[in-house]
Amino acid sequence: MKLRLISKAKTETSTISELFIDGAFECYVLEDTIREFKIKHETAIPAGMYQVTLTYSNRFKKLMPLLLKVPNFEGIRIHSGNYAKDTSGCLLVGQTYGKDFVGKSKAAYDELFDKLKKAFDLKEQIEIEIIR
Repeated sequence: MKLRLISKAKTETSTISELFIDGAFECYVLEDTIREFKIKHETAIPAGMYQVTLTYSNRFKKLMPLLLKVPNFEGIRIHSGNYAKDTSGCLLVGQTYGKDFVGKSKAAYDELFDKLKKAFDLKEQIEIEIIR
């Protein structure tokens, strides 16, 4: 399964992107703003290709998507949330978006997670390409 995240709009506090699965639009994504130099908990992950797996999150107490080997980042997950304050570098998904906001996040997450879980259970390789 190939995910592609393409940045769409950037503000001082967030970046809105579009997420595609195997070429089909899936949802919108909110993350921290793109910066040339990393500021902990306030910087979007860098462009690149990353493996995605599902692991148990001690913070959220459930199985969740995790991006692997993101340079200078740890614990980067895909999860629900609405504003930049809800992320520390993670990708927040939503069905709608506005300035510094994604909406209907839980529904977007549930739909995305079901697809990722199916691929994971079938032992498909899951990767995400981040395009800035």
